[in-house]
Amino acid sequence: MRLKRIFVLMSAAVVMVTLLITFSGEALSQNPMEAWKPKFDPSGAKYNIIYSNVSHPAIKGVYTGMAIRDELWKRTNGQMYFDYRPFSQLGGEVEVLNQLQTGTIQGMSCSSVASTNLGPRMGIVNLPYLVDTYEKMEKFAADKKLYQHFLDGMKHQGIMGVNVTGYGQYGWATTKPVRNLDDAKKVKFRIAEAAVNKLTYQVWGLNPVVMPWPDVHVALKQGVIEGLDHTAIVCNLTKKFEVCKYFTELNYAQGLFIWLFNEAWLKSLPPDLAKTLLDVVNEKCEEMRAATKAQQEEQIADAKSKGVEFIQLSAQDLETLRVMGKKVHDTYANEIGPEFLKEVQNLLGFK
Repeated sequence: MRLKRIFVLMSAAVVMVTLLITFSGEALSQNPMEAWKPKFDPSGAKYNIIYSNVSHPAIKGVYTGMAIRDELWKRTNGQMYFDYRPFSQLGGEVEVLNQLQTGTIQGMSCSSVASTNLGPRMGIVNLPYLVDTYEKMEKFAADKKLYQHFLDGMKHQGIMGVNVTGYGQYGWATTKPVRNLDDAKKVKFRIAEAAVNKLTYQVWGLNPVVMPWPDVHVALKQGVIEGLDHTAIVCNLTKKFEVCKYFTELNYAQGLFIWLFNEAWLKSLPPDLAKTLLDVVNEKCEEMRAATKAQQEEQIADAKSKGVEFIQLSAQDLETLRVMGKKVHDTYANEIGPEFLKEVQNLLGFK
């Protein structure tokens, strides 16, 4: 009964949590978009592009949408308005993916963990210790053939991928220190609602709790979970470190947003405007991806200054996770395509 009551309270608190969380000392108003409105009047735009994201533009990989909005307005002389809707304004990612597929909206930047709902192949970037560093991400993106095959993971659903941005490297934010794998086995970790994540934690022999992101803050405070699988950037900016005073740096994968469009809608645009849109999206994604590593370093330093302890597992424990993680690669290979997986593994030096 107590657990049921907690989840009722969690559900009731979702909206309040979303509105009351502060980012970098800036309190959200009732309208979280107030501080992020364009400095131009978009009412005269000929083309209105409704575009979704679940997170906060204080994160560089999310702010990309604001940068696209402003640059696209300038380059098209006010013909195209990129109506960017972060803060989960249009709903959760699975719900919004359905809106995108049906053409209700024109695009979304979808987390790579959620992307597997419509594009299983896109789960390749979530596999443990494959695309785990910023340098490997850029090497992957530089191989146009392999990268495009990844971005085309939802084409059979009428959705095209253009590029990616990031939100840091994954680790464990916890309410008690996790200094080794024995400590980790005693922790209830929140993980995303995603196939690769579930499989990874199963292979690692840990205790995952699948939970929607808006419920996490309350669940931590109530003790329903004792940690979460996420990045230092997100944990610091969303105030998770107010509850979790420890962060174990695994760096086993990167948090990525995949920038998607409804393909039929994109093809309906005049060719010159479609090209301009794609050019701007690519330019801003690459620009903001380059800024993410610096943001991670800044957010870690900020968290440390507030008393958060950053922990590194022993080389032996990290090697254990990596070797066990190979089973995730093998098990998920058929969803990705064994030949494609092997080519990416060879490119990035995964053995």
